Amino acid sequence: MKRIPFAVLSILLLTSIARAQLPAAFDKRVPETVRDLQDIENHVQQIVADVMPATVCLRIGNAQGSGVFIDRDGRILTAGHVSGEAGREAIIIFPDGRRARGKTLGANNSIDSGMVILTERVEFTHVPMAKSSEVKRGQWCLSLGHPGGYKPNRPPVVRLGRVQVNDPKGIISDCTLVGGDSGGPLFDMHGRVIRIHSRIGGKISANVHVPIDTYHDTWGRLASGDVWGTPSPVLDIVKPAEPYLGLRAFEDQRTLKIESVTPGSPADRAGLKINDVIVKIDNRPLTKIDDFTALLRGKRPGSQLNVEVQRGDNIVITAVTLGKR
Repeated sequence: MKRIPFAVLSILLLTSIARAQLPAAFDKRVPETVRDLQDIENHVQQIVADVMPATVCLRIGNAQGSGVFIDRDGRILTAGHVSGEAGREAIIIFPDGRRARGKTLGANNSIDSGMVILTERVEFTHVPMAKSSEVKRGQWCLSLGHPGGYKPNRPPVVRLGRVQVNDPKGIISDCTLVGGDSGGPLFDMHGRVIRIHSRIGGKISANVHVPIDTYHDTWGRLASGDVWGTPSPVLDIVKPAEPYLGLRAFEDQRTLKIESVTPGSPADRAGLKINDVIVKIDNRPLTKIDDFTALLRGKRPGSQLNVEVQRGDNIVITAVTLGKR
């Protein structure tokens, strides 16, 4: 019989103890007592204290996203649409406001996984990864990220929720996400990363996360800077025939600002740019994500939209012909 090293055995024992100490309230369909709520609150506070230092904001080009330190070599897991091409300069912003330089590594665009690495010698905290096979429908989960991008004196925002759908290509949770959260971590109640934020659904409380197993399976390619694959419609939680615009926007001081534009998309072909502020679509003023997504859902592929944006001090009006997902 193969002998297990003492150090490994100690880790296994500690992991088993940690799992045994998970409050019983997390096994219930809904909290039943005030004590259940208190147990959940206390446990979440402990988890947040452990994982928040590892959750960072990423600034790459004109866009912002989130990420999480995952190993002692300074590698950061994020979404593929956040990291983009390999070799780009990245600014890493820590929860305490410190900044450091990094660079983008690989990305699998077909599932939206990406990786960034720290290139400066600075102190940082990293967290462990779980396995996708351990994720169950209905289990509690914890989302961290930087909605709307980094805000001085505001730590990563914490949202508690539950897994709604578990699929090998991505899970859906009801943790509320908005622009800027992309690439941030979704944790289980043991403080392990189970998913990375990928896409916001039709509602901001139904969102898709990249399964952690794809990072395990493609670690070598991501770490070496390989970029491959094409975006998969399954990550958008929409029917294939629904209209496609090809941009992400987030709410910023009562306005809708464009966070990213997908290359080759209808938005890109129409000349829309990152940091454009959406003023109106078809003469309808828009300031909220929910109104924006509702307007798009009411259109068909091939429809033409008149989009009015503010670009710096100028107002730009352009026609966009919607594509099909």
